[in-house]
Amino acid sequence: MPSPSGRSPDFSPFPTAVARDSSLRFAAGFSLIAFVIFTVYIGIAMGAYLLGSIPTGFLAGKARGIDIRQTGSGNIGATNAFRILGKKAGLLVLLGDALKGFLACRLLPRLAVALSGSAAAPVDAESLAVLAGLFAILGHMFTLWLNFKGGKGIATTAGVLAALAPVSCLITVGLWLATLVGSRYVSVASMAAAIGLPFIVWAAGGNAALIALVCAVSLLALYKHRTNFQRLLRGTENRFCWSKRSSSTKAKT
Repeated sequence: MPSPSGRSPDFSPFPTAVARDSSLRFAAGFSLIAFVIFTVYIGIAMGAYLLGSIPTGFLAGKARGIDIRQTGSGNIGATNAFRILGKKAGLLVLLGDALKGFLACRLLPRLAVALSGSAAAPVDAESLAVLAGLFAILGHMFTLWLNFKGGKGIATTAGVLAALAPVSCLITVGLWLATLVGSRYVSVASMAAAIGLPFIVWAAGGNAALIALVCAVSLLALYKHRTNFQRLLRGTENRFCWSKRSSSTKAKT
Protein backbone atom coordinates (compact mmCIF):
# COMPACT_ATOMS: atom_id res chain seq x y z
CA MET A 1 0.00 0.00 0.00
CA PRO A 2 1.43 3.39 -0.98
CA SER A 3 2.45 5.78 1.79
CA PRO A 4 0.73 9.19 2.16
CA SER A 5 3.63 10.74 0.33
CA GLY A 6 2.95 8.53 -2.62
CA ARG A 7 6.09 6.41 -2.07
CA SER A 8 6.12 2.78 -1.12
CA PRO A 9 7.70 2.10 2.31
CA ASP A 10 11.30 0.86 2.18
CA PHE A 11 11.47 -2.63 3.62
CA SER A 12 15.02 -3.13 2.37
CA PRO A 13 17.28 -4.99 4.86
CA PHE A 14 20.33 -2.93 3.84
CA PRO A 15 19.97 -0.03 6.33
CA THR A 16 19.75 -2.50 9.23
CA ALA A 17 22.74 -4.45 7.91
CA VAL A 18 24.80 -1.29 7.57
CA ALA A 19 23.93 -0.23 11.15
CA ARG A 20 24.80 -3.68 12.44
CA ASP A 21 28.12 -3.62 10.58
CA SER A 22 28.94 -0.20 12.03
CA SER A 23 28.16 -1.41 15.56
CA LEU A 24 30.40 -4.43 15.10
CA ARG A 25 33.24 -2.25 13.82
CA PHE A 26 32.84 0.10 16.80
CA ALA A 27 32.81 -2.80 19.27
CA ALA A 28 35.89 -4.32 17.64
CA GLY A 29 37.72 -0.99 17.73
CA PHE A 30 36.78 -0.40 21.35
CA SER A 31 37.91 -3.91 22.30
CA LEU A 32 41.23 -3.37 20.54
CA ILE A 33 41.84 -0.10 22.39
CA ALA A 34 40.92 -1.70 25.72
CA PHE A 35 43.26 -4.61 25.00
CA VAL A 36 46.13 -2.28 24.11
CA ILE A 37 45.59 -0.20 27.26
CA PHE A 38 45.47 -3.33 29.42
CA THR A 39 48.64 -4.64 27.74
CA VAL A 40 50.41 -1.32 28.31
CA TYR A 41 49.61 -1.35 32.03
CA ILE A 42 50.67 -4.98 32.44
CA GLY A 43 53.84 -4.34 30.44
CA ILE A 44 54.72 -1.30 32.55
CA ALA A 45 54.20 -3.25 35.79
CA MET A 46 56.32 -6.18 34.61
CA GLY A 47 59.06 -4.00 33.12
CA ALA A 48 59.30 -1.81 36.23
CA TYR A 49 59.37 -4.85 38.51
CA LEU A 50 62.18 -6.47 36.53
CA LEU A 51 64.15 -3.21 36.50
CA GLY A 52 63.67 -2.78 40.24
CA SER A 53 64.64 -6.41 40.81
CA ILE A 54 68.23 -5.84 39.63
CA PRO A 55 70.13 -6.57 42.88
CA THR A 56 72.68 -3.76 42.70
CA GLY A 57 74.24 -4.38 46.10
CA PHE A 58 74.47 -8.13 45.57
CA LEU A 59 76.15 -7.66 42.18
CA ALA A 60 78.60 -5.12 43.62
CA GLY A 61 79.55 -7.61 46.31
CA LYS A 62 79.90 -10.48 43.85
CA ALA A 63 82.25 -8.35 41.75
CA ARG A 64 84.60 -8.43 44.76
CA GLY A 65 83.98 -12.05 45.58
CA ILE A 66 81.72 -11.23 48.54
CA ASP A 67 78.18 -12.41 49.12
CA ILE A 68 76.81 -9.33 50.85
CA ARG A 69 73.89 -11.37 52.16
CA GLN A 70 76.26 -13.37 54.35
CA THR A 71 78.04 -10.41 55.96
CA GLY A 72 77.07 -7.39 58.00
CA SER A 73 73.32 -7.05 58.24
CA GLY A 74 72.75 -9.45 55.35
CA ASN A 75 70.83 -6.75 53.51
CA ILE A 76 71.64 -5.97 49.87
CA GLY A 77 70.98 -2.25 50.26
CA ALA A 78 73.37 0.70 50.21
CA THR A 79 73.90 0.86 54.00
CA ASN A 80 75.32 -2.64 54.21
CA ALA A 81 77.31 -2.01 51.01
CA PHE A 82 78.90 1.04 52.65
CA ARG A 83 79.92 -1.02 55.64
CA ILE A 84 81.13 -4.11 53.82
CA LEU A 85 82.38 -2.82 50.47
CA GLY A 86 83.48 0.72 51.31
CA LYS A 87 82.45 4.25 50.41
CA LYS A 88 82.86 4.07 46.63
CA ALA A 89 80.96 0.84 46.24
CA GLY A 90 78.34 2.03 48.71
CA LEU A 91 77.77 5.21 46.70
CA LEU A 92 77.50 3.23 43.47
CA VAL A 93 74.91 0.94 45.03
CA LEU A 94 73.00 3.94 46.39
CA LEU A 95 72.96 5.67 43.00
CA GLY A 96 72.16 2.43 41.18
CA ASP A 97 69.19 1.68 43.41
CA ALA A 98 67.88 5.23 43.04
CA LEU A 99 68.39 5.13 39.27
CA LYS A 100 66.16 2.06 39.01
CA GLY A 101 63.22 3.98 40.42
CA PHE A 102 63.95 7.10 38.40
CA LEU A 103 64.24 5.29 35.05
CA ALA A 104 61.16 3.19 35.73
CA CYS A 105 59.04 6.34 36.10
CA ARG A 106 60.64 8.44 33.38
CA LEU A 107 61.61 5.97 30.67
CA LEU A 108 59.19 3.03 30.75
CA PRO A 109 55.88 4.97 30.36
CA ARG A 110 57.21 6.94 27.38
CA LEU A 111 58.61 3.81 25.79
CA ALA A 112 55.34 1.91 26.27
CA VAL A 113 53.21 4.66 24.72
CA ALA A 114 55.61 5.04 21.80
CA LEU A 115 55.63 1.32 21.05
CA SER A 116 51.88 0.85 21.42
CA GLY A 117 51.01 3.55 18.88
CA SER A 118 47.92 5.75 18.64
CA ALA A 119 45.63 3.09 20.14
CA ALA A 120 47.08 3.86 23.56
CA ALA A 121 46.20 7.56 23.38
CA PRO A 122 43.58 7.30 26.18
CA VAL A 123 46.25 6.01 28.60
CA ASP A 124 47.15 8.50 31.32
CA ALA A 125 50.94 8.91 31.32
CA GLU A 126 50.92 10.08 34.94
CA SER A 127 49.12 6.97 36.14
CA LEU A 128 51.60 4.84 34.18
CA ALA A 129 54.49 6.58 35.95
CA VAL A 130 52.93 6.00 39.38
CA LEU A 131 52.37 2.33 38.53
CA ALA A 132 55.96 2.01 37.33
CA GLY A 133 57.24 3.58 40.54
CA LEU A 134 55.26 1.19 42.71
CA PHE A 135 56.48 -1.92 40.89
CA ALA A 136 60.09 -0.73 40.74
CA ILE A 137 60.05 -0.40 44.54
CA LEU A 138 58.36 -3.80 44.91
CA GLY A 139 61.00 -5.28 42.62
CA HIS A 140 63.77 -3.90 44.82
CA MET A 141 62.15 -5.08 48.04
CA PHE A 142 61.19 -8.51 46.71
CA THR A 143 63.70 -9.24 43.98
CA LEU A 144 62.96 -12.14 41.70
CA TRP A 145 66.64 -13.10 41.45
CA LEU A 146 67.25 -13.61 45.20
CA ASN A 147 64.21 -15.64 46.23
CA PHE A 148 62.18 -12.45 46.68
CA LYS A 149 64.47 -11.18 49.45
CA GLY A 150 65.64 -7.69 48.58
CA GLY A 151 66.45 -4.35 50.11
CA LYS A 152 64.33 -1.96 52.13
CA GLY A 153 63.45 0.33 49.24
CA ILE A 154 64.65 3.67 50.59
CA ALA A 155 67.02 4.60 47.74
CA THR A 156 64.66 3.29 45.05
CA THR A 157 61.80 5.27 46.59
CA ALA A 158 64.02 8.36 46.46
CA GLY A 159 64.55 7.75 42.74
CA VAL A 160 60.82 7.41 42.18
CA LEU A 161 60.20 10.64 44.09
CA ALA A 162 62.89 12.43 42.12
CA ALA A 163 61.00 11.55 38.94
CA LEU A 164 57.46 12.17 40.15
CA ALA A 165 57.75 14.82 42.86
CA PRO A 166 61.23 16.40 42.97
CA VAL A 167 60.31 19.03 45.59
CA SER A 168 58.93 16.38 47.92
CA CYS A 169 62.04 14.31 47.25
CA LEU A 170 64.36 17.14 48.31
CA ILE A 171 62.38 17.79 51.49
CA THR A 172 62.30 14.09 52.39
CA VAL A 173 66.02 13.68 51.74
CA GLY A 174 66.60 16.71 53.95
CA LEU A 175 64.55 15.09 56.71
CA TRP A 176 66.48 11.84 56.28
CA LEU A 177 69.86 13.60 56.46
CA ALA A 178 68.89 15.72 59.47
CA THR A 179 67.70 12.63 61.36
CA LEU A 180 70.83 10.70 60.40
CA VAL A 181 73.12 13.49 61.61
CA GLY A 182 71.16 13.83 64.83
CA SER A 183 70.87 10.13 65.66
CA ARG A 184 73.59 8.43 63.58
CA TYR A 185 71.12 5.61 62.97
CA VAL A 186 70.32 4.94 59.31
CA SER A 187 67.28 2.96 60.37
CA VAL A 188 65.90 5.83 62.44
CA ALA A 189 66.48 8.24 59.55
CA SER A 190 64.75 5.87 57.12
CA MET A 191 61.76 5.32 59.40
CA ALA A 192 61.44 9.07 60.02
CA ALA A 193 61.47 9.69 56.28
CA ALA A 194 58.89 6.94 55.73
CA ILE A 195 56.56 8.43 58.34
CA GLY A 196 56.96 11.97 57.07
CA LEU A 197 56.77 11.20 53.36
CA PRO A 198 52.96 11.04 52.94
CA PHE A 199 52.52 14.33 54.79
CA ILE A 200 55.27 15.98 52.73
CA VAL A 201 53.74 14.86 49.42
CA TRP A 202 50.28 15.97 50.59
CA ALA A 203 51.57 19.38 51.70
CA ALA A 204 53.40 19.81 48.40
CA GLY A 205 50.15 19.33 46.47
CA GLY A 206 50.55 15.75 45.28
CA ASN A 207 47.57 14.16 43.59
CA ALA A 208 45.56 11.28 45.03
CA ALA A 209 47.42 8.59 43.09
CA LEU A 210 50.81 9.83 44.26
CA ILE A 211 49.66 10.15 47.87
CA ALA A 212 48.28 6.60 47.74
CA LEU A 213 51.60 5.38 46.32
CA VAL A 214 53.73 6.97 49.04
CA CYS A 215 51.37 5.77 51.77
CA ALA A 216 51.70 2.19 50.53
CA VAL A 217 55.48 2.48 50.12
CA SER A 218 55.88 4.05 53.57
CA LEU A 219 54.00 1.17 55.21
CA LEU A 220 56.17 -1.34 53.34
CA ALA A 221 59.35 0.50 54.38
CA LEU A 222 58.28 0.49 58.03
CA TYR A 223 57.50 -3.22 57.78
CA LYS A 224 60.94 -3.86 56.29
CA HIS A 225 62.52 -2.02 59.24
CA ARG A 226 60.68 -4.01 61.92
CA THR A 227 63.84 -5.84 63.03
CA ASN A 228 65.71 -2.54 63.25
CA PHE A 229 62.97 -1.18 65.48
CA GLN A 230 63.27 -4.21 67.75
CA ARG A 231 67.04 -3.72 68.04
CA LEU A 232 66.54 -0.04 68.81
CA LEU A 233 64.28 -1.01 71.70
CA ARG A 234 66.89 -3.48 72.96
CA GLY A 235 69.69 -0.96 72.51
CA THR A 236 71.62 -3.23 70.14
CA GLU A 237 71.19 -1.27 66.91
CA ASN A 238 74.52 -0.11 65.47
CA ARG A 239 75.16 3.52 64.60
CA PHE A 240 76.31 4.49 61.14
CA CYS A 241 79.98 5.35 60.65
CA TRP A 242 81.26 6.85 57.42
CA SER A 243 84.62 5.14 57.78
CA LYS A 244 84.65 1.53 56.67
CA ARG A 245 87.39 0.71 59.18
CA SER A 246 85.33 1.83 62.13
CA SER A 247 82.23 0.01 60.92
CA SER A 248 81.65 -3.43 62.29
CA THR A 249 80.81 -6.17 59.83
CA LYS A 250 78.40 -7.59 62.32
CA ALA A 251 76.23 -4.48 62.14
CA LYS A 252 72.52 -5.11 61.88
CA THR A 253 71.19 -2.07 60.02
